[in-house]
Amino acid sequence: MPARYRLAALAAALLVPLAVGAQSTVYRWVDKNGKVHYSDSPPAQDARNVSQKRMGTGQGEAPQLPYATQQAMKASPVVLYVSPTCGEFCAAGRDLLSRRGIPFSERDVSNPADAEAVKKLIGSLGVPVLAVGEKAMKGYSEGNWHGALDTAGYPRTALPGQLNPMVPPPAAAAPAPPKAEAAKAEAPAAEAPSAPAR
Repeated sequence: MPARYRLAALAAALLVPLAVGAQSTVYRWVDKNGKVHYSDSPPAQDARNVSQKRMGTGQGEAPQLPYATQQAMKASPVVLYVSPTCGEFCAAGRDLLSRRGIPFSERDVSNPADAEAVKKLIGSLGVPVLAVGEKAMKGYSEGNWHGALDTAGYPRTALPGQLNPMVPPPAAAAPAPPKAEAAKAEAPAAEAPSAPAR
């Protein structure tokens, strides 16, 4: 390797830590007298209207989405309707949206308002339901879902390293125990004989 290439590689390696170190946090707050302050150190506990912003990288706090995804989100937001008992079809739908890097909100139809929204969209209550803008599809069909997302302008794949700003799936509710098990749990438990020591 020629000396000038080695020198350029060395210079690049030395500049990377400087670029990372140039990033800083700026705090803005209002003190008890109403005066606005800007500083690189956190404010006192009695400060009001505290805000914090990272500076120096040219990037915001959230990862930047591809332009095509941003435009598609504005025109056709994606909503996935699921239930705690949906199983593999809802999981496959989430996976498809994540692989494509599509930001979506997830709604649980066990919530009465979300159940009503699904009924208005498809005329019945069933999951999964994918809503892409005004278009809604009942059930999981990879081909149909891809077609709707393509028509809305969403990219086919996520960019390398792109984080998907997805709302996490709802936590599964524990099923209520049958009446016989509930009565057993309320009754005092008898001492079980201890196992012999080895």
